[in-house]
Amino acid sequence: MASAPSGLRVPRRNRVQDAVPAKTPKEKLIKLFCFLCTLISVVTTLGIIFILAKETIGFFQLPSVTLREFFTGTKWTPTFTPAHYGILPLLCGTMLIMVGAAIIAIPLGLLSAIYLSEYASFRVRNILKPVLEILAGIPTVVYGYFALLVVTPFLRSFISDGIGVYNAASASIVVGIMILPLVSSLCEDALSAVPKSLREGAYGLGATKLEVTMKIVVPAALSGIMASFILAISRAIGETMAVTLAAGQMPKLTANPFSEVQTMTGYIVQISKGDTPAGSGPYLALFAVGATLFAITMALNVLASRIVKRFRQVYA
Repeated sequence: MASAPSGLRVPRRNRVQDAVPAKTPKEKLIKLFCFLCTLISVVTTLGIIFILAKETIGFFQLPSVTLREFFTGTKWTPTFTPAHYGILPLLCGTMLIMVGAAIIAIPLGLLSAIYLSEYASFRVRNILKPVLEILAGIPTVVYGYFALLVVTPFLRSFISDGIGVYNAASASIVVGIMILPLVSSLCEDALSAVPKSLREGAYGLGATKLEVTMKIVVPAALSGIMASFILAISRAIGETMAVTLAAGQMPKLTANPFSEVQTMTGYIVQISKGDTPAGSGPYLALFAVGATLFAITMALNVLASRIVKRFRQVYA
């Protein structure tokens, strides 16, 4: 058998490439279809950002609007004369409802997830978890009327003075109920993903069920738990119909949960009814409020990513 001439290298055959068959036209078409679906998502996101940025720049070019007034002003009266565009009342109403909803949903969701993951039997878990997740399928407008017809009268039966039909407390309660399945489901998934060997090792050292849960399982799943908290908070901030119906439409800079407030999403709903002329100050303010809401949600997502990355390095 003749050998290759000296000084010449014979290319080695790529066995992996030889083992993979050539792509058929059908596979190429599927690949192109998947790429187009991904491209549509990216283009849609970029289009939303472009529209928000364009109209927000137009809002700040109005003669009666300044960056300082928008971020530090305490009056939000875009439809009055003279108009005031201080977003703090809307931001205060949004944060008030978000904090109230988090106080309700985070502890209840975490405790229910711990019970489903560590204490409930297989049969009980298969019954309770779907029932709990049914709450996520109820339309948000139903939650809004539930707050008006049930939650607010219930609160007024205990607090007769100082609480009106529309108030932030009722909105916080129904939003907390809405995001409860999200917290519970994500936390339960994070707890269930903890390796069984960690539990068995702790039991082998004589730890009790409570010690294993609180000192082993919960710390090991902390990245997923924290991510579920922040995701639920983002969901509460972006809630629209429930808070619009329950909290009212009175932009007010207050920390009183029993007073009527307006959120950023509530203002967007108010202006989106079609009564406001396009290009006017209140119309352009809609996009400025939307851009602010987008920035807050983006900041929360970045924070969630950093928290997950940090705790994943610790407990990996």
